[in-house]
Amino acid sequence: MSRRYKIFLILAFVTLIADQATKLWARHELPTYPAGCEIPADIVAHKCAGKAVQVIDGYWDWRLSFNPGSAFGLFNSAAGARWFLSIIGFLAVGGMVWMLKKAREDQKALIWALGLVAGGAVGNLVDRVYFGVVTDFVLWRYQTKEWPVFNIADVALVVGVGLMFIDIFREAKLEKQAKAAAAAADKGAAKA
Repeated sequence: MSRRYKIFLILAFVTLIADQATKLWARHELPTYPAGCEIPADIVAHKCAGKAVQVIDGYWDWRLSFNPGSAFGLFNSAAGARWFLSIIGFLAVGGMVWMLKKAREDQKALIWALGLVAGGAVGNLVDRVYFGVVTDFVLWRYQTKEWPVFNIADVALVVGVGLMFIDIFREAKLEKQAKAAAAAADKGAAKA
């Protein structure tokens, strides 16, 4: 097995384990209001809600939440979102494997990106298939403004996509340099 496949598998596996372990912790340890809710059914049905646990006053809380949509609350009211997003998750993982097959060994940012995105996609996919919703628990806020509640898989997806953009810009720069070198070589050959 090549180095890129090993890195991909390790990152995907570590991301998946970290995501599922923290979601398990959130479902079992974070408080609800009123206490004794059936998780996730009562929160999804709005019979109760996650109760915030302060991490950094005014900026960061743990608060149990369940998202029937995608990352950061997108598509959370669409009918059939569970199945649509599950199919998208499976396709995304297939796309990551296909891109990994095409990647070169020196494309480190891309290889890391693909592992993170695959692990994040599978992490949210496990929740969506098993519970019908995705467990979220990280709440960032400032005064009265709140960022949509998220999880470790969402973080991995965002970081992975960011790394993909870094790879795209790096590849464009390398291509531009190669074209400039080829043009200079052609110009030198024409003078000779």
